[in-house]
Amino acid sequence: MTSDIPIYQQIRNEIVFGVAKGHMKAGDLLPTVRQLAADIGVNPMTVNKAYALLREEGIIVIDRRHGAQISNRGMNGNAFDANFDQQVELLISEARMKGASKQDIQKHISDIIDRVYE
Repeated sequence: MTSDIPIYQQIRNEIVFGVAKGHMKAGDLLPTVRQLAADIGVNPMTVNKAYALLREEGIIVIDRRHGAQISNRGMNGNAFDANFDQQVELLISEARMKGASKQDIQKHISDIIDRVYE
């Protein structure tokens, strides 16, 4: 993992991408904190922080007996809350500041949507 994004955030994002693209579904078990940390070569506290964030967001549930698993709570929730709108508006504003036209942004976002829904 090479990025300016903190490792715990990258782990969180990869799990979100996996769920969104259908590679993981509600009820699927995640590796234990220690197992995932060993697999990707990071400190277990980093994975623990990612799992805690995912739990706060309702993306996973953590049960002492069964471990961490993908939640089904978020599947029927409100996807377009104020946080979503704020994040999208910020990204669009940044793209516009960098010179992208409205049509460029629409085409780019449409391409990203197509990738997620493949």
